[in-house]
Amino acid sequence: MSATPLVSQVELPNPVKSELIPPLLGASLADLTTWVQQQGQPAYRGKQLHEWIYDKGVRSLADISVFPKQWRKEVAEVPIGRSVFHYRSVAPDGTVKYLLRLTDGQIIETVGIPTFAEGGEGPKARLTVCVSTQVGCPMGCDFCATGKGGYKRNLARHEIIDQVLTVQEDFQQRVSNVVFMGLGEPLLNTENVLAALKSLNQDVGIGQRSLTVSTVGIRDRIRQFAQNNLQITLAVSLHAPNQALREKLIPSARAYPLEDLLAECREYVEITGRRVTFEYVLLAGVNDLPEHALELSKCLRGFQSHVNLIPYNPIQEVDYKRPNRDRIQAFVNVLKQQNTAVSVRYSRGLEADAACGQLRASKN
Repeated sequence: MSATPLVSQVELPNPVKSELIPPLLGASLADLTTWVQQQGQPAYRGKQLHEWIYDKGVRSLADISVFPKQWRKEVAEVPIGRSVFHYRSVAPDGTVKYLLRLTDGQIIETVGIPTFAEGGEGPKARLTVCVSTQVGCPMGCDFCATGKGGYKRNLARHEIIDQVLTVQEDFQQRVSNVVFMGLGEPLLNTENVLAALKSLNQDVGIGQRSLTVSTVGIRDRIRQFAQNNLQITLAVSLHAPNQALREKLIPSARAYPLEDLLAECREYVEITGRRVTFEYVLLAGVNDLPEHALELSKCLRGFQSHVNLIPYNPIQEVDYKRPNRDRIQAFVNVLKQQNTAVSVRYSRGLEADAACGQLRASKN
């Protein structure tokens, strides 16, 4: 039995003059070609439009110089779907935090994370963008700044893609990786996230294996996501090796037990053939003891997975602490002794409040 696609058919503006015109950003080459023909233009203008939107980053159809002047005037009000710079700050490690203002005045945050070649000089070897999928976040994880400000709405497809193009333009470099780890819970906005993933791959040109979607776990959504047979990386925010502790850190865990979440993750591996990455924020004296590591390894035994340990990044609202390096290494050692694949990820952008768990769509 074939799965029902989660991405709905793209709807493009037609006719041009309409009170509510959907943005073009996120539309495929085929969609754009159909649209220009609907406006009485030759089919080759679809390829031109696609190039100007995704490669040149144009923000208004009136600025596409290869289009006839008269037609540019006629379609000037058709929105491409780009945001407006609200604020920009740079951390000492080169990470750039952006606050972007959307058309309804809402502010979201995205982060550009450059990885430099050995020695720290010359061209950047890689440019990663951490994108938001919602305005705010409804999950309310106790150690995370994002949920402290509440939830307002889902982001549309074009609002997600725009973040990548914004960082790409600012750095003057092609984006190599995108992680859906900014504001919000991606699997509560599945349709727009899937549409954005498709466009980032096919239109922006980022390989599927360079795309990562992070989730705290929403019942049945990981299974549904797997049925799209994407080659992306799924990262599940675990943060605890047992149900009782996870409930203290993640309110939604009360409705979605750890046992059920792990079962769904195993299904994901079976369906896609892709391993699952488990994110685990280390909180001093809370979930970082050797016995926690041993319990975690037992949860993941026989699992095609990888554990990403993230030493806690401080926020103002709570008094959790980051474990010292000896404590972190002891945790790593236990996992390795149990043959659990593990790595430690020290977040970038800490000084600019742009690190993992610090995003709140504010200047500080």
